[in-house]
Amino acid sequence: MRCRTRLCRDSRWPGYAAVGGGVVRQGLADKLTVRRQKYPLFHITMTLRIASCSCGQLSARVSGDPIRVSVCHCLACQRRTGSVFGAQARFPRQAVEINGTGTEYVRVGDEGGRTRFTFCPTCGATVYYVMDGREDSIAIPVGAFAESSFPAPTFSVYEDRMHSWITLPIDIEHMA
Repeated sequence: MRCRTRLCRDSRWPGYAAVGGGVVRQGLADKLTVRRQKYPLFHITMTLRIASCSCGQLSARVSGDPIRVSVCHCLACQRRTGSVFGAQARFPRQAVEINGTGTEYVRVGDEGGRTRFTFCPTCGATVYYVMDGREDSIAIPVGAFAESSFPAPTFSVYEDRMHSWITLPIDIEHMA
């Protein structure tokens, strides 16, 4: 079986994906736990997640948990996402592998900071972005993971622009 993290076409394994020599149920294929044996009696567990655009041409493969998951209520994030806030997870740059071709859009924020958004030139979905001065990390929109069990946000910004009907987790850190 040679179908890495794609849905297996092998009739013996319908609804499953082959991953690193093993097989997992397709529902878990976007969030995989891979065990690598370093020594016969020990193993290391690492969470792998795959974020992608709508058409699948541009993707980001992430190993490990996010540094932080946040929501931003600024008007620019509302316009960019077409939603009432942007939700993003930030990861160390070395934990992210980008596959596919992206187009960049640079946005200058309210306070002059520049952010380089990379989106798919085919379907237009943003897959990741990098803020100037923070090149050591990559932010990925939480929705690009299409994973309902993704960790909840722990930080919220620009709440003065938050829609009145939004309810956030009780223990979230707030920044006006």
